[in-house]
Amino acid sequence: MTELPIHDYYPQASQLVYGCMGLGGGWTDAPANEQDTRQAQHIIETCLENKVNVFDLADIYTFGKAEEVFGKVLKASPELRKNMIVQTKVGIKLTPVHDVKQYDLSPEWITTALNSSLKRLQSENVDILFLHRPDPLMDLDDTAEALQKLHKQGKFSHLAVSNMHAGQIAWLQSAVSFPIIANQLQMSLQHADFIEETITTNMKEGCNSGFPRGTLEFCEQQNIQIQAWSPLARGIYTGNPSSAPDANELATTKLIAQLANRYSSNTNAIVLSWLLKHPINIQPVVGTTNIARIIECAKAPIVSLSRDDWYLLFETARGHEIP
Repeated sequence: MTELPIHDYYPQASQLVYGCMGLGGGWTDAPANEQDTRQAQHIIETCLENKVNVFDLADIYTFGKAEEVFGKVLKASPELRKNMIVQTKVGIKLTPVHDVKQYDLSPEWITTALNSSLKRLQSENVDILFLHRPDPLMDLDDTAEALQKLHKQGKFSHLAVSNMHAGQIAWLQSAVSFPIIANQLQMSLQHADFIEETITTNMKEGCNSGFPRGTLEFCEQQNIQIQAWSPLARGIYTGNPSSAPDANELATTKLIAQLANRYSSNTNAIVLSWLLKHPINIQPVVGTTNIARIIECAKAPIVSLSRDDWYLLFETARGHEIP
């Protein structure tokens, strides 16, 4: 396997990313407490012990509490910071804090949100700043100017995007002087439109793919790291089935268990290894707060699925043969 594109900027970056969306005590109005901070510390230390050193946050995660407890851990154990890569996202306003849920990449909001994140993180900067969602009302020049200013101030080292297609990334890149280094998209064995758009070119079925055509190829050409959010598909194949699982889900769950046994691994690692097999070198963002599951996921990079098993998993989850 060749190196991750992000290794050009962070040679030490791990194959997996830990997603901090579940830290901070949950999506409630209740403030984070000492137990939430202890949980965050245990998770962070477990990740680092298992060679997962990229941590993914966002200003909205548990209404800011994820960043808050993360910051408390780093303040209490500052030696941890030198061993990690910290990324956070801005650009979403949630109700009921805001009257209308919206995406906001205006200069004012990017600046306010990033400064608030840094305050919660008790840090002067983050390694990577992600723009969380495309904002239809974004003024390119104004937003680019704000990003340039924040970058010059040292508040973030590198810029990235989330949920953007090739055209949106190229448009933004045309206005900023530093490279966009990553793009985070939903990708998993269940949410496999990134494969469907590849194999259904020149077919009517291709029109039904939700994945933006050409985005993977564009990102690879531009040396943009692809990160996959929800790579375990909320665990539907590994212990958290749907409320009414269909035949495809049941068959896929059974096959994954068989493969875990065959490869002397575990089911979570098998699901992630399906993504890792892709030659574009995807970085899955794993968001579980279950310590045992984190340890299982960390074993994914040592699993090397055969081509036959990769296609068998895809076909089983798909429910029928490829065209």
